[in-house]
Amino acid sequence: MSAERAERQAQAPGPPRAARSLPVALVAAARPTQWVKNVLVFAAPGAAGVLDQFGILADALAAFACFCLVAAGTYFLNDASDVAEDRVHPTKRYRPIAAGEVPVGLARVVGVLAMVAGIGLGAAVRWQLGAVLLAYVLLTTAYTLWLKHHTVVDVVAVAAGFVLRALAGAAATDVPVSDWFFIVASFGSLFMVSGKRHAESVTMGAQGGSVRRTLDGYTGSYLAYLRSVTSGVVLVAYCLWAFEKAALVDGSVPWFQISIVPFTSAILRYAQLVDAGEGGAPEELVLRDRMLQLLGAAWVVTFALGVYGG
Repeated sequence: MSAERAERQAQAPGPPRAARSLPVALVAAARPTQWVKNVLVFAAPGAAGVLDQFGILADALAAFACFCLVAAGTYFLNDASDVAEDRVHPTKRYRPIAAGEVPVGLARVVGVLAMVAGIGLGAAVRWQLGAVLLAYVLLTTAYTLWLKHHTVVDVVAVAAGFVLRALAGAAATDVPVSDWFFIVASFGSLFMVSGKRHAESVTMGAQGGSVRRTLDGYTGSYLAYLRSVTSGVVLVAYCLWAFEKAALVDGSVPWFQISIVPFTSAILRYAQLVDAGEGGAPEELVLRDRMLQLLGAAWVVTFALGVYGG
């Protein structure tokens, strides 16, 4: 997509949409489709092989619910803060707050209540989970107010939000986080967020800075460099992690080593889609692309066989 075409797309009026009722608009403003990101809370206990224990599974499910509440609260506050910018975005203009279906004041009240409820429920499960949820709220608040206006820092801040999701699962289930797990989660998040910035830059073209100030500070070559570095670290770290875990089990089938194939293929497929400018909404991309879903399922199966069947 050329810059001229992207600019015309950004400026063109979108198709009319029927107004949603307030309850429906409130649910939409909570962005339930983005809650798929919160499945990361199952990563640490899943990798540790303890999700087959009912109590730990219950705690992980509670952490998932708490993170959905807290994340929804941050979406309300972020959209209320970005309402002016969202109204000139080709797709974000349809968000309930930008579209005027949810009043800004109400969005802020609902956002604060959701975050308080999520942190409170998380602390009731384990205080460590409450602390991680509080850290996420502080991070996202700082992002909304300041961090998103600074290049590089904004990418790191968004990636840190994904890492905190993974740490929340470990905190809720009292599972130690291995070094390799942390590296894969951290650089995998950076890879995904750098792809998101690339897609936004391609879609918005010259108008990108009016919607997200930091887009003016990123060049295509720099974002390509960032994706190359982060994806390289992820692949190497995962391979080392897989061989480390394989050395700890005495299985007849090398499931952990086999899991490298679908994991690597999924990273390469995601990189291909991002290079085509399709990574603006990672959660939607994962839910839409059948190849990513098949590769993800293959990785989950092979890794799970290594953990629980080794």
